Amino acid sequence: MNDKVKQVLSLITDKFKSGDIPKAVAYAMFPIPDIPCSKWSLLNRTLMFLSGTQDGRGFKQWQKADRFVKKGSKAIYILVPFIKKLEDGSDEKQVLYGFGCKPVFRVGDTEGESLDYEQIELPDLPLLQRAEEWGISVKAIPGNYRYYGYYSFKAGEIALATPEEKTFFHELSHAGHEKIKGTLKAGQDPFQEIVAELSAAVLCKLVGKQQNDTVGNSYRYIEKYAEKIKMSSYHACLKVMSETEKVLNLILKGDNGIAH
Repeated sequence: MNDKVKQVLSLITDKFKSGDIPKAVAYAMFPIPDIPCSKWSLLNRTLMFLSGTQDGRGFKQWQKADRFVKKGSKAIYILVPFIKKLEDGSDEKQVLYGFGCKPVFRVGDTEGESLDYEQIELPDLPLLQRAEEWGISVKAIPGNYRYYGYYSFKAGEIALATPEEKTFFHELSHAGHEKIKGTLKAGQDPFQEIVAELSAAVLCKLVGKQQNDTVGNSYRYIEKYAEKIKMSSYHACLKVMSETEKVLNLILKGDNGIAH
C-alpha cells in the first residue's frame, strides 16, 4: 500500500474517532448535480466533505469550467481503483488489483468564472427556535434538484436546499417524530414520510408565512408513499393520525406524550 493511500485511509479512521464521519456522510448523500464529483463513490464524496468542500475537481476539470487553481494550493486525494483486463478464453474479465490516489482541488482553491450552482439564503423560518431548542442546526446547502432537504440525527442538523418553509417543517417533523419514538427506521419509511408530510401540511396552515399553496404537492407526496404500502392516501393518513398529532403537539406546544 503506497503512502498516499495510507494517508487517505488514516484521514477516514481519524475522523471516525472524532465523530465527524456521520456529518460528512450526510452531506455526501446529497451531491450537487451535473458536476464531476456527483458521480464519485460515496467514499470519495465523503473524503471531499471531510476536506472542507462540496465541489472537488482535477486540475484540467477546473480549466474546463474556466476556473484555475490558485498558486500554492494543496491538492486533496481521492481513491481510484486499478482495473486490469484479463482474457479468459473468449471472455474478457475486469479484475480489481488495488487502489491508487488521484489529486483534486477544492472549489475554494480556485478562481475564475462563477459556477452554475450557488448557496441559497434561508428566510426567517417559523419554528426555527424549536429546532434550536432541540440542539439541531439548520443550514442551507446547494440545491441538487432531486432532494430538497434532509434531517440527520447523528449530525444534529437539518439541511435545506430550498427556502420553502414546508420543506423545513417536513424535516422538523422527522426530528419531532424521532424524539417521540426514540429512533426512526433508516431510509424513507412510508409511514414516517407520511407523518412528516402530513405534519408539514398542517404547520403550513397554522404558522406558515409563505403564501403559495402546497396542499396539492403534499397530497401527491403522501399518495406516492401510500401506494408503496398498498393503501389509499385517506386510509394511510388515518393510520398515522395519532402519531401525527403527537408530533404536532411536540412542535407547537412541547407536549410530546413521551413515556418515561
